[in-house]
Formats: sequence, structure tokens, C-alpha cells
Amino acid sequence: MNATDSYMMENFEESIRLEIKTDPAAVLEQARWCGLKPGMRVLDAGCGPGKVTSILKELIQPHGEITGVDYSSERVEYAREHYGRGEGIDFKVHDLRQPLEDMGKFDLVWVRFVLEYNLAESEEIVKSLKSCLKPGGYLCLLDLDLNCLNHYQVPLKMEEVLFSLMDKLEKEHNFDPYAGRKLYAYMYDHDFEEIEMDLVPHHLFYGNNIRKEDLFNWIKKVEVASTKASEIFDAYDGGHKAFFEDFNSFFMDARRFTYTPLIICKGAKPFSDGEDQE
Repeated sequence: MNATDSYMMENFEESIRLEIKTDPAAVLEQARWCGLKPGMRVLDAGCGPGKVTSILKELIQPHGEITGVDYSSERVEYAREHYGRGEGIDFKVHDLRQPLEDMGKFDLVWVRFVLEYNLAESEEIVKSLKSCLKPGGYLCLLDLDLNCLNHYQVPLKMEEVLFSLMDKLEKEHNFDPYAGRKLYAYMYDHDFEEIEMDLVPHHLFYGNNIRKEDLFNWIKKVEVASTKASEIFDAYDGGHKAFFEDFNSFFMDARRFTYTPLIICKGAKPFSDGEDQE
């Protein structure tokens, strides 16, 4: 399976979408909760275009180091060009579905919005990332739950299309709209200790409070995802074009309410795994 082809959101604007949607203040708050501190050696697993990696770097200075890895050579190139200058930050091409070798051990591994795009491989990814942690080091998993499915008062026909779309993406394109609720089980099953959880709103749209960046992100997500299942729109009155017109109208309506929960899970690798701390 080709890594690039397996990524559901792959398109020529993906680096831009990931850049635009990133809220630095939210990333910093989540990273502090996960325990990033000065001097740490951190792995940003699934770093995308590198913006989040550069934000995390702020919290581990002075003397901290962070490596971002992603299986898209295009996004790693983008990350190196825009964020790879200076000491303490590096980017590498690596498929997280393959073992991480020759990178040494990390104090903390950060995995944000990655497992949702790797439904079949999530367990193995967590296992592999555990192996590159120092004993006592922390794994931090962050993913959405009920992705793209919490809206009120979305018209029934539109809601049916959205659920059908997510179902098809789950079954045929390795996407997990329910990734967030599984994070604790992944940690528990792989014997992590001191497991802690948090749940925060990643999206919370009502009235006129939607940012233009969020609107762009939502429209682009549905636009790209819909190309994977164009036949779903055949039964919609007016087809694909009408659906997008209605979807845009819904998001611009100040009466609508939309939210997406972000679930955060962190756990420590046991010292009893028998490895020497580096």
C-alpha cells in the first residue's frame, strides 16, 4: 500500500489546509497538559507541514530537541523549508506504520490527528511508538471523536449523506471518525501507566463565531472526502453540487450548532519494560 495514496485527505492544497486550521494557542494548551518541558527530546509523529512541530519546540527550550516525521515527502519538504532552520528541530520522512529505527529514544511522543487516518494500523502504530520512548517517557495521543457528525439542526437528507459518507470512508478508506474514544483502550492494552484523559471542544460553532479558517477547513474536508464516495450524492436532490450549496448555507446560518470533541490521552511507559534509561 502506497503511503501517500492511503492518506484520505491527500490533495495539492493539503499543506495549506493543515497550516490554516492550526490554532497555536490551542496547541500550546494541549502540549502543556501533555507535559512538554524545557530540555525534553520530543517526537512529533505525523508532523504534516511542520507548524505544530515548531510550536512544540517553543515549550522545550532551552536545550530541547524535536523531530517531526511524516510519510509525505512533500509535507516534510514544506516543513524543512518553512520551519526547519535553526537548532533543536529536524524533519524526516517516515511511515509510522513501519518500525522507527535509528532515531534513539524520546522523552515524549506527540501524536495529534494521526490515528484517525490509520484505522487498521492504529494498534501497531501505538506499539511502535512505545518502543521509541525512554522508560518513564510519555506518549500523548490526541484525536477527534464523531468527526464531522455533530450538527444541529442539519436537514435530514444532508445528515444521511454525512453519515453515509463517514461510513464509506471508514470501511473503504481507512478513516476512523470514532478514533478519539479508542485512545484510552490503546494505552491500557499496551500497559502504559499513569494514564490520564481530557476532553475539550475542538470545534464549537454557534451564532456568528465561526472563523474563516475553520470554515475553509470544513468545506475543504468535505470537498476532498466526497471525491472518495461520489455515488453517495446521487440520491441527493440536485446531486453533489446542490449538497455543497446546502452545506455552505448551513454553516453560514447563525442558528446552526456544530461541535467536535477532542480527546487527549497521555500515559507513561513503564520502567519495568526492562530498558535502560538514556
